[in-house]
Amino acid sequence: MSEVWLISAPGENTPQKTWDTLNRATSAENLSTNYKFNIPDLRVGTLDTLVGLGDDLGKLDIYAESVSRKIAQYLGDVLEDTTPTKDKLVENLKINDTTPANYLHKFAWDGAKFPIKQQLKSLAEMIGKQVGQAEADLKSKAHAYNTLKSNVQSFERKSTGSLLTRNLVDLVKKEDFVLDSEYLVTLLVVVPRGMRDDWFLRYEKLTDMVVPRSSKQLFEDQENLLVSVTLFQRVADEFRHKCREAKFSVRDFVYNEADILAGRKEAEDADTKKKKQFPPLVRWLKVNFSECFIAWIHVKALRVFVESVLRYGLPVNFQAMVLVPNKRSQKRLRDVLKQLYQHLDNSSLSFKDGDSQMMDIPGMNMGSAEYYPYIYYRISLDLLDQQRFFFPCRREVDYEPMFCC
Repeated sequence: MSEVWLISAPGENTPQKTWDTLNRATSAENLSTNYKFNIPDLRVGTLDTLVGLGDDLGKLDIYAESVSRKIAQYLGDVLEDTTPTKDKLVENLKINDTTPANYLHKFAWDGAKFPIKQQLKSLAEMIGKQVGQAEADLKSKAHAYNTLKSNVQSFERKSTGSLLTRNLVDLVKKEDFVLDSEYLVTLLVVVPRGMRDDWFLRYEKLTDMVVPRSSKQLFEDQENLLVSVTLFQRVADEFRHKCREAKFSVRDFVYNEADILAGRKEAEDADTKKKKQFPPLVRWLKVNFSECFIAWIHVKALRVFVESVLRYGLPVNFQAMVLVPNKRSQKRLRDVLKQLYQHLDNSSLSFKDGDSQMMDIPGMNMGSAEYYPYIYYRISLDLLDQQRFFFPCRREVDYEPMFCC
């Protein structure tokens, strides 16, 4: 299941007892699979600092998730060029060689990246800088690769499609044309397939000075055929006009070997550059998806820590837990959690069973989010579900880093 619940409850004497109580309550009906979400002893700081940090962490949480999703989505777009399957993308969305779900289930604070001796605000700033740099690099790399991809697609479009518009260089040869003549010119004409016989009966008579039996069929698709015809240059304009009247289309094409070779080289160069950029781009996306996802989950840990201290008080004594609800058990699981923790907040006694309350708690960054007597966050691990997330960029989440750059 891609949805998990991250909750925190105060320690019953010890965090271990809280963990044991939850496991007993949920295992009786097999409501969920549970994992400890271990958060180290971070620096608490002052109450004012914690209250002020709440809103900043909420915005950073949304921002880090949005960047993680954008990188995952773009990796899918890039891989689609070679392997258009969701399974292939899922194989590449790894966090230190494990899946996002396994990383979350076995979460361990990365003290090397985020030293626990740092102030909470400093940790948040550190994560914000990292995610911001990843987003800026993503924009730059995506722009460069998309430009190469667009160039390749442009050349591909020119070499396919209707004979009325496609590039003709790959359909003709030098010997199809009369070249370097002072008087003669070879034109290319697109003839509807149903008018093939009409063309070969009429083309010599459309104007004077058409070379007899000079028309040859060069190519045919499902709708049209491409033919050549040789005539005197002085009647070329009149011949084009007569062709339009007869429903034949003369293409503006001049055979120039140097231009053709240059065009082919340009197309090959664009394709070569795109293929050359593909492996390092995929590597960068995989590495930075992992880094941003790790940063995002560490923001979740910071939020749980800050709100647990604000809600449950000092000394720090709480247990954070990841719950993976079993199918069709979510309502029952919510009821069991309410029975376990409703004593933490008297206002919850007025709720209907299993209901949450929509309320604002200053300093707790709840806003209009779901509120329960225990701390709760829903995490969706379906990182390709675009409907689930409504904040695809920094400006839209109104996230401003807590540092100057």
